[in-house]
Amino acid sequence: MVADSTENYLGFETDLQDLELGYLLQRADRRLEVHAIFISNDMRLNSWFDPSWRKRMLLTLKSNKYKSNMVHMLLGVSLQICLTKNSTLEPVLTLYINPFGGSHSESWYIPVNEINFPDWQATKLDLPFECYNWTLTLGNKWKTFFETIHIYLRSRIKTQTGVNDSLYYEPLEVTDPARNLGYMKINSIQVFGYSMHFDPEAIRDLILQLDYPYTQGSQDTAMLQLMEIRDRVNRLSPPGQQRLDLFACLLRHRLKMTASEVVRIHATLQAFSSRLPNTMDYETTKLCS
Repeated sequence: MVADSTENYLGFETDLQDLELGYLLQRADRRLEVHAIFISNDMRLNSWFDPSWRKRMLLTLKSNKYKSNMVHMLLGVSLQICLTKNSTLEPVLTLYINPFGGSHSESWYIPVNEINFPDWQATKLDLPFECYNWTLTLGNKWKTFFETIHIYLRSRIKTQTGVNDSLYYEPLEVTDPARNLGYMKINSIQVFGYSMHFDPEAIRDLILQLDYPYTQGSQDTAMLQLMEIRDRVNRLSPPGQQRLDLFACLLRHRLKMTASEVVRIHATLQAFSSRLPNTMDYETTKLCS
């Protein structure tokens, strides 16, 4: 049995190929920019701050409020960060991703420069201060769903050899008078990606057919389509030994289902999958409560 196309329920693909996408991301093409809302109690954009303490900020889309018919794919992030002259610091960025919303505990850590994952690239800018574009490019290979990006900014002291294997947590303590912490500011943050069609009512209709099929055979069709949506969503989870259960996050935060409803749907799909020939189910790691 083969599922019908799921594109009416949830879009996944972009028309851009890897080379074209890589070129546009390299140029920070504004056609790939996704406009997110910046929130931080620790700092303001384009204002100098003391970099010796950790700064927390987030970028969110508030899709349930503004774009309930869209889900969003992350392709890259770029921050323009400046330091005062002769500063001996450089930024250390840590990112967490909420795929479809929810609390910070329902986000996953981006394993930068681990498990063959991309690393940050710093590009020097021709500006009066020490300014760099810090860019993380995911591209088609590592793209993933996102609703909110949590960014933690720490600082480390640059060594003369250029090797930065020591991370200094807040507050930075400088005993050497030759060290100069200086000040830091973030001029701008860009999020690159694209938005895709999402029809929550159509997916709810599929789920309804698990208990109340319209016609004989429509229940199996609904099961197959839900399994296809589940598998395609979970395929975009981050690298690791087990996939994250992103499908459960979609049900919880974009379809507003209860935890017990999500558990029941999961069990129903597993039972149906076990009856299909040549089908292997897989274990997932729980992300959303």
